[in-house]
Amino acid sequence: MIDGGNDVRTRPQRTFLFLQGLASPFFKRLGKALKRQGYGVERINLNLGDRLFWGMPGSVDYRGRFEGWRGFLSGFMDARGVTDLVLFGDGRPYHRVAIATAQLRGVDVHVFEEGYFRPHWITMEAGGVNGFSSLPRDPETIRRLAAELPETPRPHPIQGSMPTRSFWDVVYNSANMGFPYLYPGYRRYRPNHPLVEYAGWIGRLVRRKAEARRAAATQGALAAKGRRYFVLPLQLDSDYQIRLHSPFSAMTEVVDFVARSFAAHATPDAHLVVKLHPLDNGLVNRRRATHITAQRTGLGERLVYMDGGHNPRLIDGAAGVVVVNSTMGTLAIERGRPTIALGQAIYDLPGLTHQGTLESFWREPTSPDPEFTAAFRKVVTARTQINGGFYSQEAIEVAVANAMARLVGPAAAQAVALGWTREGAFHEAGSPVPGE
Repeated sequence: MIDGGNDVRTRPQRTFLFLQGLASPFFKRLGKALKRQGYGVERINLNLGDRLFWGMPGSVDYRGRFEGWRGFLSGFMDARGVTDLVLFGDGRPYHRVAIATAQLRGVDVHVFEEGYFRPHWITMEAGGVNGFSSLPRDPETIRRLAAELPETPRPHPIQGSMPTRSFWDVVYNSANMGFPYLYPGYRRYRPNHPLVEYAGWIGRLVRRKAEARRAAATQGALAAKGRRYFVLPLQLDSDYQIRLHSPFSAMTEVVDFVARSFAAHATPDAHLVVKLHPLDNGLVNRRRATHITAQRTGLGERLVYMDGGHNPRLIDGAAGVVVVNSTMGTLAIERGRPTIALGQAIYDLPGLTHQGTLESFWREPTSPDPEFTAAFRKVVTARTQINGGFYSQEAIEVAVANAMARLVGPAAAQAVALGWTREGAFHEAGSPVPGE
């Protein structure tokens, strides 16, 4: 039975329900900021990691089976008078159910994700992101909206911390692995057990320096010899943008599909560079798999593999970039390189990406329109991006202040920033709060 909380007559004007976030204190800090401003704040924990990273009193634990989640959540939202739902990622099974349940009740949904434009931005979008985004798809509408918007404020520079991110991830997963009986019905959203992933990561760390040297040598050779090449940046097999918003189920399928097309239709002097994702867990030997594909397609040394390298320089020298729906696509477009998207992507629009077939892309790739690229970024930033980050204390402080500005107004965000200034923890640079 779900406690009804405060009497309906004494409920706050808005009540925010938080579900799963990242292994980061960001949601905890945002929840505290909302509570200090007098808003209702609720939390449902699905595992012990959720509970540890929330760390605020009054949260509720859901220990039942996934099949009972919809009914439990419906009763909870009704009993607590939830007006706003806050979560990270809209593809997780629990979150798909939660979004549908919220929308049925007219509850506003705020989805956080990694930024469409990195590293200084994170995404906070209404209803859903990427394939579920409500951003306009008509170029003329985007141009009109951009013309009506003020210039985008200069962002506060954001520096993440990989050691901190890794430590938080280990803490989160260790709690879940150590005490699974506390949440017996919990279903992980990632395909691999954390210990399996960590084993893969250890292998990548052991090879990191050697791979970095090989990548630098490969990139240098491509530039020195003036070779015509295309880049295929890989995504993660666990990424819901692949699992939900593309025709592929794994990145090996993507490499095989693109390589076969390249072998059949690209000019004989062109090379295809397969670029490993920096957060790949190493469970699949991508180098070996790429070598096998090179032999099967007859590409041989024309199919190049890289684990590392400098992304902007690699893209700047490319004849074109092939993505599924990676944010590498936005980077390529902004740097003026022809780009084709094979899955659903917010940037797959006439004037930004190649709208013809993959076969035609190898011979006559379409370059993005710089004017429309600027208009697109302006609209996407205004509607969906907030300055900040998830993986360092300063980045979180900036992100919370900007999230507050979007959720409840600039005055609340200024109060948050002022509080941190008094504590000596928040330092303005540029214009960290949009609209100030």
